[in-house]
Amino acid sequence: MDRVTVPERDNPLQLDSRQKWRAYWVSVAVAGFTILDLTKINVALPSIESAFGAGSTELQIIVSGYILTFGLVLVPMGRLGDQRSRRTLFIIGLSVFTLTSLICALAPNTTVLLIGRLLQGIGAGIQMPQVIGMVQSLFQGKERGRAFGLFGATIGLATAFGPTLGGLMIAVGGEPDGWRLIFWMNVPLGIIAIWLAFALLPRTASGPKQRLDLDPIGVVLLGLAVLCLMLPFLFTTGATTDDPRRWWVLIGFGVFLTAFVWWEHRYAGAGHSPLLPATLFSIASFRNGTLIAVAYFAALPALFLMTTLFLQDGLGLLPVYAGMVGIGFALASASASYVGGRLVDRLGRRLVVAGLIVMLTSVIALGAAAYFLPVGIVPYVMAGIMLIGGFGGGSVVSPNQTLTLAEVPVADGGTAGSVGQLGQRVGSAIGTAVALSLFYSTVFDQTGRRPDIDVYHDAYAFGLIAVASCLTVALLVGVIDVFREGPARPAALASEDGAD
Repeated sequence: MDRVTVPERDNPLQLDSRQKWRAYWVSVAVAGFTILDLTKINVALPSIESAFGAGSTELQIIVSGYILTFGLVLVPMGRLGDQRSRRTLFIIGLSVFTLTSLICALAPNTTVLLIGRLLQGIGAGIQMPQVIGMVQSLFQGKERGRAFGLFGATIGLATAFGPTLGGLMIAVGGEPDGWRLIFWMNVPLGIIAIWLAFALLPRTASGPKQRLDLDPIGVVLLGLAVLCLMLPFLFTTGATTDDPRRWWVLIGFGVFLTAFVWWEHRYAGAGHSPLLPATLFSIASFRNGTLIAVAYFAALPALFLMTTLFLQDGLGLLPVYAGMVGIGFALASASASYVGGRLVDRLGRRLVVAGLIVMLTSVIALGAAAYFLPVGIVPYVMAGIMLIGGFGGGSVVSPNQTLTLAEVPVADGGTAGSVGQLGQRVGSAIGTAVALSLFYSTVFDQTGRRPDIDVYHDAYAFGLIAVASCLTVALLVGVIDVFREGPARPAALASEDGAD
């Protein structure tokens, strides 16, 4: 397999169709099994708790610490990929992810596992923005919509199949150490993907190299702002030992964010290229799409986490069966994402709004099923509701991704994609922490006694209220964008079609 050199960075990559789709599937497959690690760990928490005697705070960090470090490196790595080689950074990130998966699989105690998870998140954060940037560069017009549709389908499958796959690994490996297989599986997959990346991803060259302008002060200020925003939620578990002083860290978020905005304005005024170009946020479709992504991804991982915890701890289902409840969501989401990628150029943001309405209705139905139906049929009814919800979820992710980036210049594709991914990771961390906190604070009284099923009903309901609130915010932003967009299809998509 020959490597390809691509001559123009600021235009879609000039490859033939076969080369483009080979590169695309390598990138998107890696993004898929990176996202798997966001959700397949959920069903392993009881096993890890049993193996290491981990507390609620440690379990929260195992879930959200990965999201934290993932989010911290997204924007600077997206910018570096735009200015240099997306292919090189993709391979570096994938290599870090594979190595740290090995560390997690061999972890002798909770401390090593936590460190491995934090480093694993860094690897994921290095490679993910390169995927978005490459898709943006590889395709345009209707073909880009189809590509993002397939991308959304892959991410949807990874998100929803994660708990099932995690439960299967625990069943195969046994209760004490089966959770280790969740990380072991990344090692051979990562090695194969590294080889394919070397062979199939295009090299890029833009003539004389541009001056590397990474805005290091901006990187530090943004990183500190993100850290201060996410840390209080990272240590919110619902336990009575949660330190209320953690919320004071949010003041630091306001201070560092203000300093970042001031610095970026000054940096741009001095003739430099800022970390986040202000022009990105002047694009209404990008701004609104990013807000929708933040709110939606605050809801989705929390929904799966709440449901698997309720099914395992409340109803006593084995991990593999608890994970299987989401299979219908995965399949429906994949189908709807693919179809949505083909319809988005005609329906625009209205398609996203319709999907959010279906998702919100499904969340309400899940709560009602848990509360009012006999315990024996609850998992089956939930599986049916998840199937319906999947059609809604698939109509949100890939269409919203396409619309968010439709008017963004290709040269800024990696940076813009990393901002969207950062929003998703921040949303995931906050949404998961809030829902998990509400769940555990209801499940455990002050003596730490495990209550009966009625309290698990309440815990699940409180968690779903947080999920529904996030979806409502996304829906409101979507409706606002529908009125902004009007009845016409997105202008950028229409103009790109004319260029095909």
